[in-house]
Amino acid sequence: MNHIEFTRQSPDKLQFYFQGWEPEASPRAVVCLVHGLGEHTGRYAHVAAALNDAGYAVLGCDLRGHGKTQGLRGHTPSYDTLLDDISRLLDEATLRYPGKARFIYGHSLGGNLVLNYALRRKPPLAGVVSTSPAIRVANPLPATQLALAKVMNRLQPTMQMPNGLALDGLARDPEVIRAYTSDPLVHNKISVRLAVEMLQAGEWALAHAAEFPLPLLLVHGSADQLTSAVATQEFAGKVRGDCTLKIWDGFYHETHNEPEKAEVLGFMLTWIESHVPV
Repeated sequence: MNHIEFTRQSPDKLQFYFQGWEPEASPRAVVCLVHGLGEHTGRYAHVAAALNDAGYAVLGCDLRGHGKTQGLRGHTPSYDTLLDDISRLLDEATLRYPGKARFIYGHSLGGNLVLNYALRRKPPLAGVVSTSPAIRVANPLPATQLALAKVMNRLQPTMQMPNGLALDGLARDPEVIRAYTSDPLVHNKISVRLAVEMLQAGEWALAHAAEFPLPLLLVHGSADQLTSAVATQEFAGKVRGDCTLKIWDGFYHETHNEPEKAEVLGFMLTWIESHVPV
């Protein structure tokens, strides 16, 4: 496995941190990684190792305001800006692996983003993997709190607040929680702008799910306390094309970090394998 790191400057002058993991031989395809809220691509090294062992390259970048990428923590100027950032990730994958099929894989906030990216931008990809997508949160905000957030989104969009993630709901493995809480690149910030636009984008994606243009794998744990497994099932039920839904019974939010992660990653690899262009 070969690990690569580099930076690129965005149009609004932020330094974006990219990292990738490559198999020893020429990759069969490349999987582009979009991580979740408050975390970073480095937490997916073991996922990348499994993909590398199966012959796939992995390329990701820390989202703006996350990890080693610059920007106000947990903030984006707009939702479309995040989609533009994903376009640059996909472009980088094409430059590094010309002629190779591209998949996009997003978790949680990243799962929300990749669903919306496919629906809104209709990219030429071999498939989309969305795990525990933040289509809806598991415990919806009270109406008064949501209304206040929408007002603040207009008045003070950069205002930061705790993201409210229940850490004991990440995974059933205590070591995962310990590593998360001691990780200096993890933060618990979210801006009003990102919070409101993430929730609105989840509802928009749900309303347009029937238009989903690409092969899709949806994965969720039935006991997820952070994002709604029911919303993921609802999304899958509306997709008219090639869609696989896998609900892992009793699993928490980070299915790829559960004690049964080898089985989870094996399922994902089997799906990717079946969608690599011949």
